[in-house]
Amino acid sequence: MHIAIIGNGISGITAARHIRKYSKHQITVISAETEYFFSRTALMYIYMGHMKYEHTKPYEDWFWKKNDIRIVHQYVEKIDFENRYLQYSNGERLPYDKLVLAVGSKPNKFGWPGQDLKGVMGMYSYQDLERIETYSEGAKSAVIVGGGLIGIELAEMLHSRGIHVTFLVREKSFWNAVLPPGESAMINRHIEEHGIDLRLGTELQEILPDADGRAKVVITSKGEEIPCQLVGLTAGVRPNVDFLRNTSLNVDRGIVVNEYFETNLEDVYSIGDCAQFQVPLPGRKAVEQVWYTGRMHGETLAYSLCKEKIPYQPGPWFNSAKFFDIEYQTYGTVPSQLPDGKVSFYWEHEDGKKCLHFVFEQGSRRLLGVNTMGIRLRHEHFQDWIEKEKPIEYVLEHLQEANFDPEFFKTYEEQVVNEFRKQHPAITVNFKKKKRFLELLGW
Repeated sequence: MHIAIIGNGISGITAARHIRKYSKHQITVISAETEYFFSRTALMYIYMGHMKYEHTKPYEDWFWKKNDIRIVHQYVEKIDFENRYLQYSNGERLPYDKLVLAVGSKPNKFGWPGQDLKGVMGMYSYQDLERIETYSEGAKSAVIVGGGLIGIELAEMLHSRGIHVTFLVREKSFWNAVLPPGESAMINRHIEEHGIDLRLGTELQEILPDADGRAKVVITSKGEEIPCQLVGLTAGVRPNVDFLRNTSLNVDRGIVVNEYFETNLEDVYSIGDCAQFQVPLPGRKAVEQVWYTGRMHGETLAYSLCKEKIPYQPGPWFNSAKFFDIEYQTYGTVPSQLPDGKVSFYWEHEDGKKCLHFVFEQGSRRLLGVNTMGIRLRHEHFQDWIEKEKPIEYVLEHLQEANFDPEFFKTYEEQVVNEFRKQHPAITVNFKKKKRFLELLGW
C-alpha cells in the first residue's frame, strides 16, 4: 500500500514516522517549503543567531532513506481524488492508495491596500524567514500588525537587531481574546519595557510604497503615518486549503474531518493546522493550530491506519509560549472572560512579572484550568489534577509538587496560598511548606 503525505511539518512527519514504526507500507512525503523536516518554532532563533538552520532539523538527512521514507521536494498543483493521483507543478504525477493532507496554515491577509508590496511578509514559513532576513538588512524601523504569539516573536526578532518596532494591536489589550485581564496587562507592560512602541486599539489601514515598490509608510486606522522599511503581517493564520476548494473534498474553514481524521472521501485524511473537526471535542476548538496537537494528530492517524481504528483523545488542553523574558503556560480552561458558575483566583508577584491564575467550579470546587507567567509548572501534575477533578484546596496544598525548579530558584507557593486565603476565606487550605534542598544547607 502506498501512503502519500502532503506536508512535512510536525503532523505529516509524525504520521510518516509512526506509519513506518507500525508497518512496511510505501511512504512518500511531499513538501514545497523545505526538503527536510525542521522545527518551525525555532525559526526566530535562526534569525536571532542562537541556532543555525541545520540545528533545527531533528533528524539527520540520511534518516529518511535509512527508514525507507521517500522525501519529495515538489509543489502539488492538483489532486485527482477520483483517479487517486497527485500532480506536481512540473507536470509529473504520483499515484497513491491513501492520502494524508497535512498542508498546514498560511498568514491571514484582509485585503489591506499595499499588503503585497516588497518588504511586507508574514512569519510562518522558511521562505518568510528568508524574506525577513533580506528586507531587515539595513532597516531602521518596522511595523508589526496583529497581537498574537507570532507577532510577539517577530517583535523580539527585529528588536534583537536594533530595529525600532511599532506594534499595532486591534484589541484594547494584548491578546485579550485569550488572556484574562491580569495576564494581558502584564504582557502589555513587558512589551513596552523592552522598548516596543505598543499601539493598542489600532488597526492597519494602508501600506504606502516608495518609488521601488517597497513598503515605506503605514497608515493606521487613527490616521497616523508611521515610516518603516518592513511590515510584518501577523494577524493570525488560516488553513492552507484554497487549492482544495471547488473539489469533491468537504472544505469549510479547514478540511472537515471526524474524530478519526477521515474526510468525506474514502482513503483521504487530514491532520494538523488544516484539519477542522466536524464535531469539536468538549473544551477544544474545531481547528487546532498548535505544535503538540499536530504531533498527536499524526500519532493517532498512524495507529488507525496500521493497527486499529482509534478516535482522537488529546486530554486537557495545554499550551506554552514566551513573551520576551516571560514564560507562559496554560493547562485546562482559563477563559478571558469568566463565565457564570466558575470562580477565579489570581495571584501576582510584586515585581509584576510572575503570576498564577486558577479557575475552578463554584460548587464542586474542582480545578478547571491554570495560567502561569514567569513560573514553570510540571505538566503531568496539572493534567492529573484536572482529569481527576481535584478540588482547588487539594491543588494548592500540593502545589509545591508541580514546581519545575524548586531547588535553585525561589518558590512562591506559600505566598500564593496566603493570598488565596484572603480572597476565599470560606475555603480551608492546609498548606505545609516543605524545606528546599538549599534551605536545608542554610543557603
